[in-house]
Amino acid sequence: MSSSDNNKLIATAVGAAVAGAAVAVAAMKLSERKREPISPRHIYNPKTTYVFDDNLEDVEGIVLPHNHEEKMRRRIAARVAVEEDNMTPRRSVTVRVPATSANVGPGYDCVGMAVDLWSEVTVERADKFEIIAKGEGAEQMPKDDTNYLVVGVKAAFEAANKPVPILKYYIDCKIPYARGLGSSSAAIVAGIIAGLVLAGHRLPCWGSEALLQIAAGIEGHPDNVAPAIYGGIQIGIHDGARWLTERAPIPAGLQLVMFIPDFEGKTSAARNVLKPTIAREDAAFNIGRVAMLVHSLCTNNIDNLKWGVQDKMHQPQRGEHLYKYLYPMVEAAERAGACCAYLSGAGPTVMALTSGASGDIFTQRENERTDSAVARAMIQTAEVFGIQGKLLVTTPVNEGARVVNVDPPFSSGDITYRDNI
Repeated sequence: MSSSDNNKLIATAVGAAVAGAAVAVAAMKLSERKREPISPRHIYNPKTTYVFDDNLEDVEGIVLPHNHEEKMRRRIAARVAVEEDNMTPRRSVTVRVPATSANVGPGYDCVGMAVDLWSEVTVERADKFEIIAKGEGAEQMPKDDTNYLVVGVKAAFEAANKPVPILKYYIDCKIPYARGLGSSSAAIVAGIIAGLVLAGHRLPCWGSEALLQIAAGIEGHPDNVAPAIYGGIQIGIHDGARWLTERAPIPAGLQLVMFIPDFEGKTSAARNVLKPTIAREDAAFNIGRVAMLVHSLCTNNIDNLKWGVQDKMHQPQRGEHLYKYLYPMVEAAERAGACCAYLSGAGPTVMALTSGASGDIFTQRENERTDSAVARAMIQTAEVFGIQGKLLVTTPVNEGARVVNVDPPFSSGDITYRDNI
């Protein structure tokens, strides 16, 4: 190789090195740009500080394609900050919220499903604090500010940075109280939504999901509050900064057959029977079962739900110490044709899933329908163990909590919302 060729190679290498250094310096300057914490109004999570770049235009190009929430957050920020869009305070509001079934087998504290069984609460401004309750658990629920409905309302006014006015609460509870169907989470979610409406305050959604942060912060985990807010089957995690949840599909025609004992199940007692540590093989077992559960839901392969709801973290311990009827009832339901069965939440309710409910359950009588046989099998098992209770047949629901009445209404002469609220 000639000396001129060598000189060209050297020049090329030097040029590449200089270009690389320039790129590195530019990247370092970009990473060293001033970053300030986002205003607390953007998201309610006192334990977390969120930081974003101030100049959105300069960094828009480096947002990766999968960063959907960040892109949406920036679009919203460029248009209008939603937390500054203050609505008119209301005199009263009525909220409907669904029951939920948490854990769904191995998804301890992270998987939950909304159930087509609803409670309704009305909160209105008043001269005297009062809680008037009827329905499930009306006698047992507290009538003071420890009631989770009141706790949720207070959290909403705190997020709005406004004092809590004197309020009267009306509760029409259709969700069995302390039975593993999310009655506490329903109260929390209903209270937060009612409080936000009364306060005339909006929370940011994309990129922060502030309502979820408040509710999960009170509850301590997202498996009940997430489906109560969003409906459907929700998979929730904490990413180290905030709570995240994503929806898993509900197989078509899925039906819920649940045996609800006539005694309460305390979450604290149900947690006390759990071991402080988990064996490696048990952890591997649950990881595989959760993966199978999600895959079965996503592929509509309901035959594999039987394996997907198996668990070694909480159901065996609770079955042994608290609910002797659990596994015999699960086995009876599956023998009678259920896709699967599991302990709903912390119990004592046992939830069985069946298929074939694509039409009205009273007019549709196809061969694949097994809900009646499963219900009878569960009742017979309860009788063997001397357990009294009721059998309820319903379905999952894709919709979460919603406002059904408000004064003054949101609807105007130009826009009418559902239920004419």
